[in-house]
Amino acid sequence: MSEQMITSGLARRLGRAAALSLVAGTVGGAAVLAGQAFLARHRQYAQPELGLALRATVGRTGAPPLRLVLLGDSSALGVGVARLDDTIGGQLANLLAEGPSGRQVHLSSVGVSGSRATDLATQVARALLGERPDVAVILIGANDATSLRRPADAAAYLGAAVHRLREARVEVVVGTCPDLGAVRAIAPPLRQLVGWSGRRIARAQTAAVLDAGGTVVDLGTETGPVFRADAGTLCHDGFHPSADGYRVWAHALLPAVAAAAAVASRH
Repeated sequence: MSEQMITSGLARRLGRAAALSLVAGTVGGAAVLAGQAFLARHRQYAQPELGLALRATVGRTGAPPLRLVLLGDSSALGVGVARLDDTIGGQLANLLAEGPSGRQVHLSSVGVSGSRATDLATQVARALLGERPDVAVILIGANDATSLRRPADAAAYLGAAVHRLREARVEVVVGTCPDLGAVRAIAPPLRQLVGWSGRRIARAQTAAVLDAGGTVVDLGTETGPVFRADAGTLCHDGFHPSADGYRVWAHALLPAVAAAAAVASRH
């Protein structure tokens, strides 16, 4: 057998070995991800506190009150904390009431834990029942990202919700999908995959919200480094924000919400 034939045979065997290794690695990687996904799904997560008021009035009387409504997923309810003042809605209401305008804030939430963008249509209908809100804050995207939904589909539903609210003359601020690469409840490499999915969702959300006339706050970019550096920004389940985490988000959202409130007061 010639040297050329030996070399050719060895190359084929190495090629087959490399292909088999790649397949094995892919299968093995998929098995790891599947196992991590199973553990993440069956982990004990914080639940909504039934004692938290979904409606509250914050601040002194005087000027016409600001009607602020939150829509979205568990973040809009404050899952992970036990006091209204520690929720993102409560913290935003207090910051607005204590700010230069010193306005009284009528706070409400129609968010539902576990919601995805497809659930926003029902929440918008609930938000528009009765007295029209002045400002709506939407927090959505984490559940779309963890279920690996197509970003374009999730963004389309969000854009439709923003459009309906804007048609009703409600100012809208959207906090995009947060940095899911910072959560501790999901182990690597699944954490990196979910973080990547979240970034894709956030980019699609930004385009859809701006196109529908809303204001965007990129929570992943603005607050992700803080969540990655400080485990205390997450509650005991390693997934939902703690009071400190909601405070970080509230301060990131505040300039946009205050600007929206100023616009709403001129309606």
